[in-house]
Amino acid sequence: MDKIIESLNDIERKVLPEIARHGSFPALVKSTGLKEVEVMRALQWLQNKGLAEVEEKEEQLVELDSNGRKYVKTGLPERRFLKALNDNPRPLDEIVKETSIEKEEINICIGALKKKAAIVINKDKGLNIAITPQGKKLKESEWLEERFLAKKFPVEEASLKPEEKFALDELKKRKQIIRVVVAKSRDAVLTEKGKKIAGAKLGGALIGRLTPAMLKGGSWKGKKFRSYDVKVNVPNIYGGRRHFVSQAINYIKTIWLDLGFKEMTGNIVQTSFWDLDSLFVPQDHPARDEQDTFYLKDPSKGRLPASLAKRVRETHENGGNTGSRGWQYKWSEEIAKENMMRTHTTVLSAQTISRLKKEDLPAKFFSVGKVFRNEALSWKALFEFIQVEGIVVDPDANFKNLKGYLKEFFAKMGFPDVRIRPAHFPYTEPSAEVDVWHPEKEQWVELGGSGIFRPEVVKPLLGMDCPVLAWGLGMERTIMEYYNIT
Repeated sequence: MDKIIESLNDIERKVLPEIARHGSFPALVKSTGLKEVEVMRALQWLQNKGLAEVEEKEEQLVELDSNGRKYVKTGLPERRFLKALNDNPRPLDEIVKETSIEKEEINICIGALKKKAAIVINKDKGLNIAITPQGKKLKESEWLEERFLAKKFPVEEASLKPEEKFALDELKKRKQIIRVVVAKSRDAVLTEKGKKIAGAKLGGALIGRLTPAMLKGGSWKGKKFRSYDVKVNVPNIYGGRRHFVSQAINYIKTIWLDLGFKEMTGNIVQTSFWDLDSLFVPQDHPARDEQDTFYLKDPSKGRLPASLAKRVRETHENGGNTGSRGWQYKWSEEIAKENMMRTHTTVLSAQTISRLKKEDLPAKFFSVGKVFRNEALSWKALFEFIQVEGIVVDPDANFKNLKGYLKEFFAKMGFPDVRIRPAHFPYTEPSAEVDVWHPEKEQWVELGGSGIFRPEVVKPLLGMDCPVLAWGLGMERTIMEYYNIT
């Protein structure tokens, strides 16, 4: 007993003797003068020491809601409606004006009184309301609902009589008159050991903390210290952690970095020139429509790199020095200047290639960044998502290498079953779409596009023709299976 008493802290010493007199939690808070959280902690510690037990109970309490509190003062709207009726039928508008019943309550009044057979409605001469003999009786009597609302709230639902439960069920159907809430109560009782300790002399408070000042001044000498209970439960600490999407981004970056790639970064807002024109996407392509792309109003236009813009113009109009015929149309500098939210991170690939020199090759780069498409939302399509981009600029690269990189990446992402099938993109030839099998949906899901950049893309940007392997993959679809997002 002495060891236990020496381990009691200040709040335990206050709460323990009070449990025998005031078992309920609110009474303990009041009698000790402690905060609720302090009493709760003391009870937990006393439980750990085997001195007290805490019983938790749940009960359903009926409380008045906003309309209920109003009707207690003004009366139920159907009561006021019935009071306004006499032996002669009255127009509905006249009753509403006299009683000041709100519009949303009129139909409720009429419905409730018709259910009680208290009124009849004559629609032949407008909406005239007449009281019935049953209505006259009800006018002079107290209703179950009114008797129920006169109770002192909150009320324990389990204690209600059958007629009160009927009234409760009727009022539940109405808007914001009553509400049923679940209330938790805690009662503390002393164990046999606790009764012995509570009856013993606990003495004054013991010192629970040895401070540097006490050590320095020597004031600790001759004092009695509280012994520590190393078995006591302490609050769990939940440290911060990265969002799971951020974790996935970091993991994906690690995959490419381990494969020797360098990271590309750049702005979310880009000109149409970098996002589309530099990638040999014609200016009348459907992807440029506002239903597919988000354009900026302010600033609506950006600047173009003069010498590169000239080469891109020539490539679009007649193929330039690429050996192609181009798209055979008049290229517009104003369209190319339009600012937009980038539709793919391939824009970063174009900008990276434009900065490379022959002596930098071979080189390989990746990016993991947010892109924007004006698309309808579905389980496999978002209007804002993260794209995993990659390029390999290497005179010796070929399509077989591209397949190898993609299969290696998806294997590390948990997709051993990869399908690469022919596709068309304006800036790659050959082009391929990458699918993985989705076991939940039981179908192949397209995760992105890939291919080898056309000379019409590479020569204006790099200044020479060179194989450039490229891919752009949707990250959210890729990580759905891992995080069991269905």
